[in-house]
Amino acid sequence: MSTALAPDLTSKQSQILQYLRERAATKTYFKSRLIGEELGMTAKEVGANITALQEGDYDIEIEKWGYSSSTTWKVVV
Repeated sequence: MSTALAPDLTSKQSQILQYLRERAATKTYFKSRLIGEELGMTAKEVGANITALQEGDYDIEIEKWGYSSSTTWKVVV
């Protein structure tokens, strides 16, 4: 999919996708807690919404990587 945001995403999913796209070029691992702090969401909200991004056909690969004080996601653009 192109860099445009997909119309089938919720507002929160779009925010997370944009956040990851902007930062994944220089960073690989992201914690739900820290994403949530930056976007005004809880870690639980991030985790619930990032699953839709994992399952969708976007120009980004997201893999659940670990759990230590917050779920860690491995992200590759």
